[in-house]
Amino acid sequence: MGPVDYLLVEWTGRQPNGEALPHLIDLVDRGLIRILDLAFITKDEGGTVAAVEISEFGQQVEEIAQFEGASSGLLSGEDLDEAANALETGTSAALIVYENSWAAPFAAAVRRSGGQLVASGRIPVNAILDALDAAESAT
Repeated sequence: MGPVDYLLVEWTGRQPNGEALPHLIDLVDRGLIRILDLAFITKDEGGTVAAVEISEFGQQVEEIAQFEGASSGLLSGEDLDEAANALETGTSAALIVYENSWAAPFAAAVRRSGGQLVASGRIPVNAILDALDAAESAT
């Protein structure tokens, strides 16, 4: 199995419009990632949080139906509560737990050779862009 990550993507208003979905489907179709869990939540202006079923999006975004039932059991109610705490009021969000399938052969080889992951991290895109701008300005 490859490394497992999660994303919490927030949209202003009730729901996404489906523009990002073809890109997610492409990642799955190419075997780069495997969706383990997909949950949608909303947080109204009063701060009340509610789960949204994938079927509720089906009228606007038919392609999302292929992820209906994507649930490995990794996400708990506590995880959803924590995700909801990160949201602004008046928003909806997708919480996606996915395996980086592309890395599975590498991860397996590392484990077989006695290696182990001791650190991992992400560099925010804005930090990279700022660093590139600064490097370009310095030249």
